[in-house]
Amino acid sequence: MELQAKRRFLGIEIGGTKLQVVVGDESATISERRKLAVHPESGAEGIRRQIEETWNDLKNAGPVEVIGVGFGGPVDWHSGRICRSHQIEGWSEFDLAGWLRALTGAAVVVDNDANVAALGEARQGAGAGFNPLFYITLGSGVGGGLVVNRAIYHGTSPGEAEVGHLRLDRQNTRVEDRCSGWAIDSRIRELMEADPRSDLCRLAAGFPGAEAAAIAPALALDDPHAKRLLHGLGEDLGFALSHVVHIAHPDLIVLGGGLAGIGEPLRLAVATTLRRYVMHAFAPGPEVRLAALGTDAVPAGALVLAREFHCQ
Repeated sequence: MELQAKRRFLGIEIGGTKLQVVVGDESATISERRKLAVHPESGAEGIRRQIEETWNDLKNAGPVEVIGVGFGGPVDWHSGRICRSHQIEGWSEFDLAGWLRALTGAAVVVDNDANVAALGEARQGAGAGFNPLFYITLGSGVGGGLVVNRAIYHGTSPGEAEVGHLRLDRQNTRVEDRCSGWAIDSRIRELMEADPRSDLCRLAAGFPGAEAAAIAPALALDDPHAKRLLHGLGEDLGFALSHVVHIAHPDLIVLGGGLAGIGEPLRLAVATTLRRYVMHAFAPGPEVRLAALGTDAVPAGALVLAREFHCQ
């Protein structure tokens, strides 16, 4: 008897710096991937061209049942229409789900990238056995996602947990202004002008445009600039996440995105600060973990999203 072919699902991550397109089956395991750099100057139209070219490369391998998308910005998840992108021009009010349906002939479900990453970590990553789970992504921007009973919690539309837009003070300093990858890159570039011979600045010269990648190796060299940046990042994130704890009471907080590549020093700094700001009745507060899926959190979550949509 002929075995039934496995269903194919597509997962897409559309971010401010990268585009990922992955293929998976009912298990939501990634079997094939394409990873491309995003060029902000080309705008949304440039990203759509990249998606179209990638689809033309993948479509001959067989039909796709559902496409799940994690988009880096506010999304009307009911319709798949983009509200806006904070990094890339040309996405405002764009019907992404409709465009992808016309391109591929597949069903499409779209959600915010941090929501999708939270779903991926809850189902296949660091969040196994925890409920609720809060995920914070520290990338070009800062986003968040809340998963309750293994499903994304949206609230009213557009339905993102925009932790990056929490205020750290009454002067409108946002979490994103202090804790995003781009914010840390900018602060390191200022240090490179003031103290170019320090270990952090010397290492950062090897990561033009992504200077924050030098923090982890600089910490290993006990660089004082790196230690101060880590301390400030841990303080700001721990304080911001204390508000999440007091309102949503997650069982686990997961740190993801590029800055989470700092690793255990960042996790410890955030967890230590968070404990100080959580009120006594809720002590010791949730566990804090690093994302287990790393850069696969959004595409893996997009495959889960597609599979769930197919099963509805």
